[in-house]
Amino acid sequence: MSPSMIALVVEEENKKYQRGVKHLCDNGLTKVPTKYIWPETDRPIFTKPDKLIKPKQNLKLPIIDIAELLGPNRSHVLRTIAEACENYGFFQVVNHGMVGDVSRNMIEVCKKFFELPYEERSKYMTSDMSAPVRYGTSFNQSKDNVFCWRDFLKLSAHPLPDYFPYWPSSPSDFRSLAAIYAKETKEMFDLMVKAILESLEIDGEGDKAAEELKEGSQLVVVNCYPPCPQPELTLGMPPHSDYGFVTLLLQDDVEGLQIMYRDEWVTVDPIPGSFVVNVGDHLEIFSNGRYKSVLHRVLVNSTKPRISVASLHSFPLTSVVKPSPKLTDKHNPPQYMDTDFATFLQYISSREPKWKNFLESRKIHHIR
Repeated sequence: MSPSMIALVVEEENKKYQRGVKHLCDNGLTKVPTKYIWPETDRPIFTKPDKLIKPKQNLKLPIIDIAELLGPNRSHVLRTIAEACENYGFFQVVNHGMVGDVSRNMIEVCKKFFELPYEERSKYMTSDMSAPVRYGTSFNQSKDNVFCWRDFLKLSAHPLPDYFPYWPSSPSDFRSLAAIYAKETKEMFDLMVKAILESLEIDGEGDKAAEELKEGSQLVVVNCYPPCPQPELTLGMPPHSDYGFVTLLLQDDVEGLQIMYRDEWVTVDPIPGSFVVNVGDHLEIFSNGRYKSVLHRVLVNSTKPRISVASLHSFPLTSVVKPSPKLTDKHNPPQYMDTDFATFLQYISSREPKWKNFLESRKIHHIR
């Protein structure tokens, strides 16, 4: 085969992968294409010369009961939040006030969206990261050398009236159900911000950061992980931290989320009806490193599809993020440079995003 013919074949293969992993699976797949096979040391299970490396047993994250937070035990719950943010970067929230129908309806209508014909889903496919709606695949399909086993739908969600008209109109109830979900997760975020600031001993009343967060950005990311014929060879999402202040994650009953805990990957037990809350890079910067955004990744399986809905919240896109002046002084100087969304977009547009590389690039290295 001539070089030009080989180039055409490679180009056609790449086009096929750009359509998403759901499209591949819908057309029949018995093994994982090479494009999705991760290097051996990055796989969920890999062999060293002397032993088989497996993830540790499931991890039960600290549980925050919102009913307790709003009751007489608030100070105890705030200490638990502080410990969770310092030691895990994650916790689970129960009794959060969102009625079960809202979360169940969101999962179900998102499943229906990914079951639509590819031609319908692809209307929203774009490489423009500022688009109000983005459908895509992998982590960053224009930069990833190895693809991950994931398709996504990203919805800008705050202010809701600005973005609602752009959201998918099919399935017919998608917009209405997603809008209820976005509104209720925004209310949950506002409650969590107040508690997190209080756990940092910052009074949110009149605090500039608290006011900005109230009017801040919200991005709802729906993740679809189809069954994979060889789940040991690939990942649903690679190790990463979330760019934002806090993420609220709704999962179905299929496990897959893993976090890095004490230098090992551990699987998070899904608790029905709960939300997983995790510290984002912006909160690590804002807390001057006290609270940690923790690496996490997603595994896939061979039998069940998995749907998760992440609601990512942070400051307005035009804001500058920096360590809170209330948490810094001459004995505890700022550990991070000021940053903004434009700097982040420029960074990830120029390279393949990996691990916590962007956050590491914002650290200030003090000379002692």
